[in-house]
Amino acid sequence: MSEQPRDASASQSKTLAHKAKPRGRFPHVKRAGDFLFVSGTSSRRPDNSFVGAEVDEMGVTRLDIEAQTRAVIDNIADILNSVDAGLEDLVEVSCFLVNMNDFGGFNRVWGEYFDGDGPTRTTVAVHQLPHPLLLVEMKAVAYKPLPR
Repeated sequence: MSEQPRDASASQSKTLAHKAKPRGRFPHVKRAGDFLFVSGTSSRRPDNSFVGAEVDEMGVTRLDIEAQTRAVIDNIADILNSVDAGLEDLVEVSCFLVNMNDFGGFNRVWGEYFDGDGPTRTTVAVHQLPHPLLLVEMKAVAYKPLPR
């Protein structure tokens, strides 16, 4: 049995300079054949501030699940666009909420982007995320066949 030559484009990782730098040694997105895997994504901006998180001069924190959810989905869209894919190519999204009381606002925003034909989704509550100002994080899988 002979081995097929490996297509270099069939498996590649990408970290985007214009997005928040990963807080570890992993890429924003990795292609494996026709599938794209997007690492856990939050509302963090490249300057390490967060969409949907405000702390006033007295230290009072205001967190907005809808703004954070919108920013996460927009960040995933940007990451997918960097590899010639889009939200329409998503097949599965795992969503992590710090508090299930935020589910209503999270779900409202989700509905702005997706309908019943969108990606499958699992939403779970987690004890905490990598920063105390984060309410939501998502990881995703997209299907975007390579040109044959």
